[in-house]
Amino acid sequence: MSERTHETAPSEGDEETVVKPVVAVVGRPNVGKSSLVNRVIGSRQAVVEDVPGVTRDRVAYDASWREREFTLVDTGGWDTNLSGLAAQVARQAEYAAQTADVVLFVVDANVGITDTDEAVTRVLRRAGKPVVLAANKVDGQRQEPEAMALWNLGLGEPYPVSALHGRGSGDLLDAVLDAFPERPRISDEVEESGPRRVALVGRPNVGKSSLLNKVAGEDRVVVDPVAGTTRDSVDELIELGGKTWKFIDTAGIRRRFRALQGADYYATRRTAVTLERAEVAVVLIDVSEPLAEQDIRVVEQVLEAGRALVLAFNKWDTLDDERRYYLEKEIDRQLSRVSWAPRVNISATTGRHLARLVPAIETGLASWDARISTGRLNGWLKELVAATPPPVRGGRQPKILFATQAGVRPPHFVLFTTGFLEDSYRRFIERRLREDFGFEGSPIKLSMRIREKRKGGGKASKGSARPDWKR
Repeated sequence: MSERTHETAPSEGDEETVVKPVVAVVGRPNVGKSSLVNRVIGSRQAVVEDVPGVTRDRVAYDASWREREFTLVDTGGWDTNLSGLAAQVARQAEYAAQTADVVLFVVDANVGITDTDEAVTRVLRRAGKPVVLAANKVDGQRQEPEAMALWNLGLGEPYPVSALHGRGSGDLLDAVLDAFPERPRISDEVEESGPRRVALVGRPNVGKSSLLNKVAGEDRVVVDPVAGTTRDSVDELIELGGKTWKFIDTAGIRRRFRALQGADYYATRRTAVTLERAEVAVVLIDVSEPLAEQDIRVVEQVLEAGRALVLAFNKWDTLDDERRYYLEKEIDRQLSRVSWAPRVNISATTGRHLARLVPAIETGLASWDARISTGRLNGWLKELVAATPPPVRGGRQPKILFATQAGVRPPHFVLFTTGFLEDSYRRFIERRLREDFGFEGSPIKLSMRIREKRKGGGKASKGSARPDWKR
């Protein structure tokens, strides 16, 4: 499990936290915005496919150039004459441009200036933000005259680049850095460890993006009935329940990676990485349909990542009595392994019971962070073992010598024993830990350190080293 990373925190005595400059990458569909983003950040994180409209949300990445750090925001294709899903994508791009410090406007030099490019230029002028013009797909000197034609947009010098080959990207980034504001922005709030990170996960089309938009109070991400609309992980800072949270809306997790192709394949892989970045996962389940194997797999991935867990049953307002009866049976049968997870019955569309979401998240995080002192743990364990000893195995009864909590996030307990403890007995210990100490909403990791017998048998000599232990 990776170590928990913190947001940039002020040094001792500081009263303000500097916010990294934000660069929004905008342009009409299929001009190479995501390819350029990948070139700048130096890895293939933005989804790229040779069809327009792959990127549908604002997606932020950490980037740096000449030792200057900034946030790069990839956006969906910006077209001013669209409706439906495409219009929502365009609004996301416009929102990104309004909130950025610098706008990187990407135009296809081979196509030249289109009506959409001119319309976008007018919107950017109204926004009043510094604009750096990238003339993309200039792979050689013979194409540079085509790039120079983009002077006619009236946005200043066009920088010829090839996102595919990296040609001209250094000059482009120099121009971006020159456009940064002289005085860095200062954040309004300072929290030592930054907002707690909440991942919204679930199989495709269960309402993750709808839930994010509802708790945000505005359309932050694209929502469409078509499954798989979200292909990138989207981080949003949202005020909820009197606190700031970082919500991460993810691409729907699908069971078989190998069955996926192109953009959906890479998006699904990144969803697993998103769980590693989060602290608590809210698993959305569509109650209007029977629980599926994909739902169970999502829960398993959260457990494998060791993250706190909240189960959010979406579309609860659509249930009739018969469906509710069978759903309860499905939950008892298929989700018994995570009966300790807080459960919230919600409607992402109407906002039903969303007020219960924050207490459930806080409960899971408190358990995820919880620690039991060694003295208290061993006093409890001594009473437990005296009342219910471990079962005999191979003619011998293993003894639990002592225990310690090796870590948190999630809580990890190590049992030092003289022999192997059966799975059933370890599950018994975990169940009693939950009954007596709580840990609602957090997985518990329980491992053993078994004392090995010394060669030759008998007791260790008085001056011998400590006993040997094996995991």
